[in-house]
Amino acid sequence: MKEFALNGQKRETVGKKATKALRKEGLVPCNLYGEKVGKDGKPEALAFAISMNDLRKAVYTPHIYVINLNIDGEHHIAIMKELQFHPVSDALLHIDFYEVNPDKPITIGIPVRLNGLAQGVRDGGRMNLSIRKIEVTAPYPQIPEHLDIDVTNLKIGKSIKVGELSFEGLELATSKEVVVCSIKMTRAALSAAANAEATEEAE
Repeated sequence: MKEFALNGQKRETVGKKATKALRKEGLVPCNLYGEKVGKDGKPEALAFAISMNDLRKAVYTPHIYVINLNIDGEHHIAIMKELQFHPVSDALLHIDFYEVNPDKPITIGIPVRLNGLAQGVRDGGRMNLSIRKIEVTAPYPQIPEHLDIDVTNLKIGKSIKVGELSFEGLELATSKEVVVCSIKMTRAALSAAANAEATEEAE
């Protein structure tokens, strides 16, 4: 995984009024969850804020990152687990970070990258990518930037499911029955097949 450095500042106050004030200043309210738990046994959050300008490259990208967080001089290694966006403006409202370490497995969605020109596409079909990420579980140093899937031999009407895939050192957390990609029949492919059939009959 690629690394990205971010600087944050602790939030002294929380609540709707405080978060609105932060956003007006161009800051995004965040929480960092780690192994620390409260008296109720639930994870305890460290409330902090990060400049929206600093967050853009880490959020609006197809890449995934492990984040080197510096919060008022305290260093943490984390991943962005949950991001909240405004339903109308799509503005970033809040981020939950989860602290990680090199030995403890994490579960995270990794982008899918299809490699090769599928046989079905060469025959006139259309490639359909059903999911853009697959959930994997592994210690973060073992997690790649993307998952490469060879589609060269995929034919029209066929698909690749998660259960057919395997990657060294990774446990796939997405359901085995989920379709990753498939080749759909198109009018052009139907026409080509009909012409080929007519040619064979004529011969």
